[in-house]
Amino acid sequence: MLLDFLADWLVGIYNFRIVAHYLDEFARGLANTLAAAGASLILSVALGTLVAGARLSGTRFLTWPAEAYVQAIRSTPLLLQIYIVYFGLPLLFPAALRWPELGLGIVALTIHTAPYMAEIIRSGIQSVERGQIEGAMAVGMTFLQRARHVVLPQAFANTLPALLGQTAILVKDTSLLSLITVFDVVAAGMLLNSERIRPGEGFLTVAAIYLTIYLILLVLSHRVQRTLAGKAWNRNPA
Repeated sequence: MLLDFLADWLVGIYNFRIVAHYLDEFARGLANTLAAAGASLILSVALGTLVAGARLSGTRFLTWPAEAYVQAIRSTPLLLQIYIVYFGLPLLFPAALRWPELGLGIVALTIHTAPYMAEIIRSGIQSVERGQIEGAMAVGMTFLQRARHVVLPQAFANTLPALLGQTAILVKDTSLLSLITVFDVVAAGMLLNSERIRPGEGFLTVAAIYLTIYLILLVLSHRVQRTLAGKAWNRNPA
């Protein structure tokens, strides 16, 4: 009797059968969420590296625009930036009118995430010992060679856990793309709720999906930290 009561109570809160009918929609939403997060991650790391280099260049006509960009993005909400890109970019570039909403969303997420990536990468570059840079200069490496073979590899290695943490934030930020009609995980949950009037099944499923992605990134972050720390990480104290 108790088990039957608990089963009925659980089904009343979260009916798995209803969710099963929308698995295809959640899969489609998850695919768009991962596509937006993955593309934005690659582009924001690339743009963030350029911004970090500009801020460390010591040249005013590079440093000042980079600083203004970082401060402007960090001082305004992401939702506003998404709306500005969604409504404003087609006005500046008419060709963007033919872009899908997902493409505009990726642009907005990239513009928003790049400054945060830039600050992380900048701290990583500054953590590289000066002696290694001077050694690379002594053997005749050019600036680009030093950046490619000495500075950036160590900078990314030193800040990889922080970059993974920002990646987790980026994945959560993709939830706002549903406001510009991108069919992501949140939109799938809203579809279930609008058709079945079951907010528990809709939004608890969305929360579970985001939690799963976060846990995967958390495990990946710990593995990266263990790898970078070497054998001493698991060494038991005497």
